[in-house]
Amino acid sequence: MPKLKTHKGAKSRFHITGSGKIMRVKGGKSHFRRRKSKQVRRLFDDTIPLSPADRVR
Repeated sequence: MPKLKTHKGAKSRFHITGSGKIMRVKGGKSHFRRRKSKQVRRLFDDTIPLSPADRVR
C-alpha cells in the first residue's frame, strides 16, 4: 500500500506538542488587526488545543 501524502492545509494550520496535543491558531487573527486593541491582538497570538470533537477529523 502506498504512503499517504500529508494534507498541506492541515500541515500549515496545526502542530503537535511534545506531549501529543494538537494545537491550532485562533481564527480572525489578521483581519482588521490594526483597529483591534493591543490586548486583543496579544490574545490572538496564543495557540490553543484542538477540541476533542475536531480531533477525530
